[in-house]
Amino acid sequence: MLAAGVTAYFLLPLEGLGADRPWLGWPLFVLCLALVAALLLRHVRDIVLEKPQARSGIMISLLMCLAVLVFSSGYYALAQQPGQFTGLRTRVDALYFTVVTLATVGYGDIAPRGQEARLVAVAQILYTFVFLTAAATALSRRMHAVVAERERRPPPP
Repeated sequence: MLAAGVTAYFLLPLEGLGADRPWLGWPLFVLCLALVAALLLRHVRDIVLEKPQARSGIMISLLMCLAVLVFSSGYYALAQQPGQFTGLRTRVDALYFTVVTLATVGYGDIAPRGQEARLVAVAQILYTFVFLTAAATALSRRMHAVVAERERRPPPP
């Protein structure tokens, strides 16, 4: 899933989703984020309700990576519009900016200048704060439950 997402990120014609087609770009961006959010919440819910599938932890990590790719795509499309970003020219720049924003490092070499770019940066910060916090809490809760269950088991003979 991650390999397919990265491949799509580097191969899809994202340039056409910027200023030329905002009627397509914005709804597609929001739809992708909503889909990732729904899948994340499903896996978080399963963990909280102690009904996790065997791969909920892995899926949460993959979905967070997918969210990074969605935001990177949005930033790259926005960067095609004059005045939205300084320093963001390539898809690698967009990916770098997304990860730097996620990590709250903020080196300053790439900066959102336009109102749309700033709104997307704020949305990314809020999105990752909410979903990363929920995912980390759910995974931590699951790990504590697994450890407690192992401690309750009698030692093997």
